[in-house]
Amino acid sequence: MTQTAYQSRIPIYPRSVKGRFRTIKYAVLALAYGVYFLLPWLRWERESGPAQAVLFDLAGRRFYLFDLVVYAQDIFWLAGLLVIFALLMFFVTGVAGRVFCGYFCFQTLWTDVYILIERLVQGERNARIKLAEAPWSKTKFVKLGMTHVLWLAMAFVTGLTFVLYWGNAPQLVLDFFRGEAPFAAYATTLFLTATTYVMAGLAREQVCTYMCPYARFQGVMFDRDTLIVAYDEQRGEREQGRHKPSKDYMEREARIADKVGDCIDCGYCVQVCPVGIDIRNGLQYQCISCALCIDACDTIMDSIGYPRGLIRYTSQKSLEGEKSNPFNLKNLGYALVLIAAVGLLTWAISHRDKVELSVAQFRQPMSVTLSDGRIQNRYEIKINNKTSESIRYRISIDGLPQAELDLGGNEEVTVSPEHSLKLMAKVNRRPEIAGQERQSFEFVIRQLGSEQPLTSRRDTVFYTPLTR
Repeated sequence: MTQTAYQSRIPIYPRSVKGRFRTIKYAVLALAYGVYFLLPWLRWERESGPAQAVLFDLAGRRFYLFDLVVYAQDIFWLAGLLVIFALLMFFVTGVAGRVFCGYFCFQTLWTDVYILIERLVQGERNARIKLAEAPWSKTKFVKLGMTHVLWLAMAFVTGLTFVLYWGNAPQLVLDFFRGEAPFAAYATTLFLTATTYVMAGLAREQVCTYMCPYARFQGVMFDRDTLIVAYDEQRGEREQGRHKPSKDYMEREARIADKVGDCIDCGYCVQVCPVGIDIRNGLQYQCISCALCIDACDTIMDSIGYPRGLIRYTSQKSLEGEKSNPFNLKNLGYALVLIAAVGLLTWAISHRDKVELSVAQFRQPMSVTLSDGRIQNRYEIKINNKTSESIRYRISIDGLPQAELDLGGNEEVTVSPEHSLKLMAKVNRRPEIAGQERQSFEFVIRQLGSEQPLTSRRDTVFYTPLTR
């Protein structure tokens, strides 16, 4: 008998279910889709800059996030944000397992919508299975065709919406359909349309099972206190195992007396699982902790009058009858570091300079000797105004006695809101005053006409070639 290393995908047809966790998932889905699809259209009035609440302006090298403007030199904020997301995932996973995968992951959210579309067009689980197994006919062609058309439409809207974050949304949409949008807009939309269609429509659970690295390494963050979706094997099996309802085993007391488990082996928990596993086989890495199997089991338990909780959120310790505390020392450590990271990033954003001054010294040559014997060093000054109003500055130097600053008449300059200005500066000094080859000093810019003027300083060096 020959064996193959490749196994074809076994199609999964999740059954619909009602319950508290399904309701939570719908609420998260509505919130996530509302934010993603509507945010580019939200207008936001500013004294300067675009009137879009969230806009990533690559050409201007700045990101607009409501009243916050992020510049290219603020890239370290992104690093801080990524660290916060990582710590948050570590903490949440340590406490409650893979709830991110089950409720908030883009793959989960879009797959949920694709399954809803499939169910809307093709019907419930049994109808979809029969349609897939039926020979090709006009009805099958129309239903499958309509499903894929709606999938592609959803994928296209997803891709186009992403593009709208990078330009003025109303104008970009018009330009897009007129054929006047930048090539990058069409390329990005096409790429995201294709990937969304494949990931959420064709691959689905295979993305979570085989492609996502989180499914593989999340287990190292689990411990015996971590909350997981688990089947209570002791209650569900007892000594005699599962048993379907029958005349002798309808009442729970009879099942307990004969040591028969509460699980009636209906298979509902397996039928609703979006990754196609049987939670009764224990914790598996494919499980995304969506908790739909809990809703399914609770529905059955309610219908036959048994107590809920045969499948529930619990921990390994609790299943074994031990006292469990998900907020153990490890998870508290994650929480403390997370709070510190959030605080540090918040402080960095709230205390950032409203004006930035950078000074670069010309090094070829380091200095020039003028005809009257003075030494001249040249510098490039860049002033970046991060405020939403024009500001006038006076430029001076400090810490270099008897030196002359030559700005070509630009000692006072006006910098437009959210713009930068570059100037050439020359500093002249007589060599006999220097006393040393390199002497530190500061360029200073000070706002004019303000009761609380903005001031910025930048250290640099004046080079004097001393004779030996």
